[in-house]
Amino acid sequence: MTRTIVIAVLLGAGLLAASPGCSEQGVGDPCTPEQEYNADFNGFNVKEVNIESKSFQCRTRVCLVNHFQGRVSCPYGQNTDGSPASGEGYTVPGSTKPVGCIIPGSDVPITGNQNDPNTLAAVSPQCLDRTADRAVYCSCRCADINGNKPSDENFCKCPDGFTCTPLVTSIGVGNEGLTGSYCVKSGTDYVASTACNTGFCDESSAIAQCQ
Repeated sequence: MTRTIVIAVLLGAGLLAASPGCSEQGVGDPCTPEQEYNADFNGFNVKEVNIESKSFQCRTRVCLVNHFQGRVSCPYGQNTDGSPASGEGYTVPGSTKPVGCIIPGSDVPITGNQNDPNTLAAVSPQCLDRTADRAVYCSCRCADINGNKPSDENFCKCPDGFTCTPLVTSIGVGNEGLTGSYCVKSGTDYVASTACNTGFCDESSAIAQCQ
């Protein structure tokens, strides 16, 4: 399956997209990042911020991945051999061995990066304190890198329940339109020292199940 992916990544990785204008309409709507339609994508890193611009799932055209671990479409993750990390997983056609993750809307298993012996097909489970509903959703750019809103650029006003938060401070040359602040769900600020300390999604645990 081939899809066009436009992603911007913070914290040392390259930013590869141009930011479109946006509106507060649709901020907070759920979205599944386009990277998750690639079978070799192991998942996101909680230390990073990813901005997917030109997202067709979002009315704002921006799908925000704000310090999130794993895959939106696979909350419980899977082991290096592709088997479910917890629970029963999925049984795909032509195989009797269950897998933990599949491409959204299909029966194609996630193979992961087979060139990396440290990861192979492994997908990390979502962190209980930064599940997809708290860290991945449609957003928009609400201020520039200095916290201002110059008249020659497009910005949005964050709706109730969202805070205009600085997220992207450094990008590659030619992608300055992605730096600045984005509308973030109030009460979900990322704190590196405490992120993921409350545990992970586990389908076999009644107190750690995630959707």
